[in-house]
Amino acid sequence: MKDIFDELAATHRELGRGDLPAGEAYTVVLRRSYPAEIEDVWDALTRPERLSRWFLPVTGDLRPGGRYQLTGNAGGEILDCEPPRRLRVSWLFGPDAKDGASEVEVRLTQDPAGDTGFELVHSAVVDETFFPTYGPGATGVGWDLALLGLAMHLAGQEIGDPAAFESSPEARELSRRSATAWGEAHLAAGGDPDQVAAAVKATTAFYVPDPS
Repeated sequence: MKDIFDELAATHRELGRGDLPAGEAYTVVLRRSYPAEIEDVWDALTRPERLSRWFLPVTGDLRPGGRYQLTGNAGGEILDCEPPRRLRVSWLFGPDAKDGASEVEVRLTQDPAGDTGFELVHSAVVDETFFPTYGPGATGVGWDLALLGLAMHLAGQEIGDPAAFESSPEARELSRRSATAWGEAHLAAGGDPDQVAAAVKATTAFYVPDPS
C-alpha cells in the first residue's frame, strides 16, 4: 500500500494569476510524476470506466466541444483534447457557475526514464471575499486528494469507499497537511503571513470539520 503522506510530499504546488474570458483569475498549479507510461496515465484520466475508479463517474458527450458532468461535482465543456498530452475543460460547479469563469488543464510529458510528468492548472475567477478567506487550499486540497487517488489507481490499488476514506484519521491528517502545504505555496507567492495563517485555518476547518 502506498504511503499517502509520501504521495502528498511528491507534489509541487504553486499559486499564480491568469486570464479567463470572465476576467482575472487565480491559478493553482500541481506538478508531480507518476511511475507509469504516458498512455496509461492518459487512459486513466479520460476513460470513464477508469475515471470512476479513482475520481468520480462521468457522463456526457466526451469529445472536443462536448459537455461532461462529474457525478455530484463539476461539469462543463471539453475545450481541448490532444491525446495523450493535453486536456482542457471548463469547470463549472453549482447553479451560479458561469461559463468562462473556471477552467482545468492537464498536461502530460514522458521522461526518458519512462515516468510521466503530470501538471494540473486550475484557473478560476472567484468572489473578492473568497480568496482572502480560504486561499489556494480551497481548491488545492481537493486536487491533492484526487492526485492521491490517481497515484493509487496507477499502482493497482484503490481507496475503497470514498466516504469512508474521507472520514478516516489518515484522510483527515492528509487534508491538514495539504492545507498547510498550500499555505506555504501562498507564502512563496508573496501572501501576507497573517492572512495566510487565517486562510489555512479556515480551509482546514472546512476539509477537517470537528467530528462533534
